[in-house]
Amino acid sequence: MVKSMTGYGKSSLSINSREYQVEIKAVNHKYIDTNIRIPRIISYLEEDIRKLITSKIKRGKIDVSISFDNYSKDGNDIKINTELAKIYIDNLRKLAEEENLSHNIEVTEITRFPDVLTIKSNLDEDQIKTELLQAVEEAINQLVCMRQSEGTRISEDILAKIAQIETKKQEIFELSTGLIDEYIVKLETRIKEILKTDEIDKSRLMQEVVIYADKCSIEEEVTRLKSHIAQLRNLINSEEPSGKKMDFIIQEMNRETNTIGSKANNLEITNRVVDIKTILEDVREQIQNIE
Repeated sequence: MVKSMTGYGKSSLSINSREYQVEIKAVNHKYIDTNIRIPRIISYLEEDIRKLITSKIKRGKIDVSISFDNYSKDGNDIKINTELAKIYIDNLRKLAEEENLSHNIEVTEITRFPDVLTIKSNLDEDQIKTELLQAVEEAINQLVCMRQSEGTRISEDILAKIAQIETKKQEIFELSTGLIDEYIVKLETRIKEILKTDEIDKSRLMQEVVIYADKCSIEEEVTRLKSHIAQLRNLINSEEPSGKKMDFIIQEMNRETNTIGSKANNLEITNRVVDIKTILEDVREQIQNIE
């Protein structure tokens, strides 16, 4: 199944007064590039999150934003630096006496001074890991679902364009089958005009025809084009990421089409070659968004 590289997923989880918010955005990229913004208190889980993402997503620029709030008394250890607080108080009282200021000192004011009040986290790391990865996986699943939906639309569009190329390819093949006969008639007529006689060396004529047929034959190119079309269809129905392979096949199809255009000395064939190249460019642009 073809997947787009663009998508969005969001999830939230609230459990035991702990809240998790996860947002994932994905856009086109040649490889997998993951950027994770995560609170420092749970930053030890960044590599686990990265592994989970890369197990489900193979290409794209992935931006992950995570927030975590712990409103539970569990895991929060509040410490008051009593000795430091006393030093602040003593110095404030001394300053108040020297400047003839009020001695009223509120305890809440003291706790605002640096290093007086500290909150240390003693979270159960395994439990936090389980909860956070659950929220991350839900967001990833939403992202993948959106990518699949967009991928289905892209697949339908590419398949329709492949059908158009196939029609043009068949028309080119049918037109090319009459080129040799046309050349024989034109060459024979031209020789008669030049020599002013109806007597023609048939063996020499056939030699020229064989040389011409070898130069303008597009049978191999048409056969390879047919093979590439079949490969493209198979990749669209594949379960594996196929964007890079499809891009390579489109390049090969374009190469074969160019060769057909240079070999076939025929306006009708040239027009269909231009049509195929235009369609291939549209397909190539679509493929740039495939994982």
